[in-house]
Amino acid sequence: MAQGAPAVDEPRQARRGRELRRGERLRPPTIQIRQPVHEIPIYELLDTAGLETIHDASMIILEEVGIEFRDAEALDLWRAAGAEVRDQRVRIPRELLLAKLALLPETYVQHARNPERNVVVGGRHMVYAPVYGSPFVRGFDGQRRYGTLDDFRNLVKLTYMAGCLQHSGGVVCEPVDVPVPKRHLDMVYSHIKYSDKPFMGMVTAPERALDSVRLAEIAFGREFVDRNTVMTSVVNCNSPLVWDGIMLGALKVYARHNQAVLVTPFIMAGAMAPAATAGAIAQLNAEVLAGLAFTQLVRPGVPMVYGSFVTTVSMRSGAPMMGTPEPAHMIYACTQLARRYKLPVRTGGMLCGSKIADAQAAFESMQTMIPTLMAGTNFVLHSAGWLEAGLCAGYGKFVMDCEQIAMLQKFGQGIDVSPEGIALDAVREVGPGGHYLGCAHTMRHYQDAFFLPEIADNNSVEQWEAEGAHDTNARATAVAERMLKEYQAPPLDPAIDEALLDYVARRKGELADTVR
Repeated sequence: MAQGAPAVDEPRQARRGRELRRGERLRPPTIQIRQPVHEIPIYELLDTAGLETIHDASMIILEEVGIEFRDAEALDLWRAAGAEVRDQRVRIPRELLLAKLALLPETYVQHARNPERNVVVGGRHMVYAPVYGSPFVRGFDGQRRYGTLDDFRNLVKLTYMAGCLQHSGGVVCEPVDVPVPKRHLDMVYSHIKYSDKPFMGMVTAPERALDSVRLAEIAFGREFVDRNTVMTSVVNCNSPLVWDGIMLGALKVYARHNQAVLVTPFIMAGAMAPAATAGAIAQLNAEVLAGLAFTQLVRPGVPMVYGSFVTTVSMRSGAPMMGTPEPAHMIYACTQLARRYKLPVRTGGMLCGSKIADAQAAFESMQTMIPTLMAGTNFVLHSAGWLEAGLCAGYGKFVMDCEQIAMLQKFGQGIDVSPEGIALDAVREVGPGGHYLGCAHTMRHYQDAFFLPEIADNNSVEQWEAEGAHDTNARATAVAERMLKEYQAPPLDPAIDEALLDYVARRKGELADTVR
């Protein structure tokens, strides 16, 4: 028998020990950990002169080129505020812009259905939310298919169970088996029903945003919603330099109801912004600042988030590229600009263009997420499950991403240099030539001294082969299946649940199955 090979008649105790260790590695994560706070220095890529150069370029864009607001009410509000409005083009003096930005809060609390899950958005706090907007999923069998309402609910449940994710997100996948005009009702209800973490409202039409507000009012109470932020949603600028009527309509609904939004240009540098990193950042900054300032015309003081989504475009194929150096530069620059204006910032995520959870997906995701952490981002959308440039959400990728995020969060805590962290008592106890495996300090910390990956396999090749020789994605997918089997819904007042279902049923009866 080869050295290291398992015995033919494996002793029962050894086999049981191996199975228990495997079960320990595959246990589901905890539902809640402390909200991550940046304990390490924030890295800033630009010096003061470079930052001011980009800021000034953004002001020139808004003052001289202008930006379109394709909404009559928005144009009236800008005109009344003192901006130059010609047709749909708005040119905003920098003094007016900066005065409106000064009304935005630097931080805010998003309240969850369970107050223990409330999150702070801004400052040195971080919030992680899952993938958003994918019409396809890679299921437990590894096959790519259209997402369903069951998939949507599964991803909400997984997010609820993932201790590294503090936010339930929004359109975690598109439930294409539900008619477009009605699916927003099922999605918001599912966030409220199957999780008690903070969540997003829907933005694909103003009336869908209003339905989201009404459902939140049922869950939290109308007066509470008017006084507090219970949703942080996302709207996208139609780059270059256009805020369209649909996005503005949703943005106005949320602003009027005191609900926060990630105000986010969708930048693909080389196609929707200049093929120059600094130029793309300057345009993005102009777009987001114009959107943020507009919200203060609607309701002064309403909390909002400086949003950015940044990729480059392949000059060979026109396809978006993620995990390359230039988007990392943009992440650093955007977070610096947001801090300049004293605003919470959203950027980054586990972004990749890979079609499956392979090495490309891993490299590109971490090349995006490491700058996201080091730059001091506050809100991270697309933290888990993203594949195929956002077209697909993967169950295995979701769990793999969560493990990487948990490791980054551990890294972000920095080094403990307290007496317990220095561990001189352990050195004195062990002395020269001994070992630390059984000393008092090790026994106190053997469970929390080092991060223990649950998906990564660090065992011998013989044990790996005996357990089926599964790759990382297969192991992660198995964890996702197990988590869903062990899922237990958080409590929800039956009267509130009944009222939510009544609202959903009534609105579905009023809406057509197709978009007219």
